[in-house]
Amino acid sequence: MTTTSAPTTAITHIAQLVTNDPSLGEGPLGLIQDAAVVIDGDRIAWVGPSSKAPATDNAVDAAGRAGLPGFVDSHSHLVFAGDRTEEFNARMSGRPYSAGGIRTTVAATRAAADDALHANVARYLAEGLRQGTTTQEIKSGYGLTVEDEARAVRIAAAHTDEVTFLGAHIVSPDYADDPAGYVELVTGPMLDACAPHARWVDVFCERGAFDGDQARAILTAGQAKGLVPRVHANQLGHGPGVQLAVELGAASADHCTHLTYADIDALAQSDTVATLLPGAEFSTRAKWPDARPLLDAGATVALSTDCNPGSSFTSSMPFCIALAVRDMGMTPDEAVWAATAGGARALRREDVGRIAPGARADLLLLDAPSHVHLAYRPGVPLVTDVWHKGVRL
Repeated sequence: MTTTSAPTTAITHIAQLVTNDPSLGEGPLGLIQDAAVVIDGDRIAWVGPSSKAPATDNAVDAAGRAGLPGFVDSHSHLVFAGDRTEEFNARMSGRPYSAGGIRTTVAATRAAADDALHANVARYLAEGLRQGTTTQEIKSGYGLTVEDEARAVRIAAAHTDEVTFLGAHIVSPDYADDPAGYVELVTGPMLDACAPHARWVDVFCERGAFDGDQARAILTAGQAKGLVPRVHANQLGHGPGVQLAVELGAASADHCTHLTYADIDALAQSDTVATLLPGAEFSTRAKWPDARPLLDAGATVALSTDCNPGSSFTSSMPFCIALAVRDMGMTPDEAVWAATAGGARALRREDVGRIAPGARADLLLLDAPSHVHLAYRPGVPLVTDVWHKGVRL
């Protein structure tokens, strides 16, 4: 019996390649000029100068385009129905708006058929993939009943390995007068139904959502079921979210808009990634998170879209990179690292977010000679080619 292997492909004449592996190239991004990448199956087999590229079955000439790892979007809310156009329009027009916010999306999502929710998730994943996102985390959180949350994580799990149980998004409208009862539901029957389909457990630790004690109860219950914590932390004001994330060994504290020096120090001394979500501040005209103190202290920073229908309806990681450089104190190099390797750290993944032998073959080419153009030319669709798991899309 003979066996055949997948054909190998060399991508050559990459003007500037971001590997995120300093052992392969220059600086923290591991930059290689006039680079080549060899793909074997769904893995990177070789990286180096074009002049030294080994022979392969197929060849792709990058013709002077820049190359970088596929973006890793470690925070999104894609299992939903409807949109909140009127809410956004009112907010941006300075008009009062009294509809239900998240509750509006909860009602629409509960009413939607499974096929409609699957189609919605697929649509936004495809939208992100066209813009270079090759790894996507997806949260539940718009069901808020045992049945609807379990449905949400099952639907998410059909599309990604990175599924987060977020039954603790807000207190369900059904429990408006009994938040303690809702916490019992989330930590009991809802968690039992959702844990088999999820990798992560998350909670919105914020005024108007869940306080520190409630968040600790939810996260520790999730840990007991084998889920790893992530925390919506310190978005709307100072609070216990970041400290709780560090205390419990969460993979990521997300938003991190309002931080004390103690919060910054705690993140810098821990393995918890500070995931910044500039799309939310853009869409709500809120205070920008400041990445500079976090980076200067040595904290690990990720960038993600927070794609959701209410506060950040974007699937574009390049857009978030441009915002981070313009308004959050990040250099272009730092923002690109945060959107690739940083996101991988936030998902505790070593196989994505870098271009190095053994890594998954997720990479993209830009219609530009350098990754800096992602911030230099904001809003321009620069991504021309995407490889996902070794397949050119």
